[in-house]
Amino acid sequence: MATPFESSNQETAVRRQKRGPPYKFLLPLVYAPVLPLIRLSLRHKPVLRDRLFAAVLVGAFVHGSYLVSDLYDAESK
Repeated sequence: MATPFESSNQETAVRRQKRGPPYKFLLPLVYAPVLPLIRLSLRHKPVLRDRLFAAVLVGAFVHGSYLVSDLYDAESK
């Protein structure tokens, strides 16, 4: 059985790890303006524009599925 002192140390350790903004959840704030900027800025190079747009979009979907799977994994434990 854990003493009160040990449990308070564990709680402070958990609090220390949670500092700072969750950057993995803030990444969609980057995707939102980047996708239209790709379409607008590369208007005269359609092949590059379409490939870059598709690559960024696939990356966004992969990132989103990673976040969802991570949440489901945390709920199952």
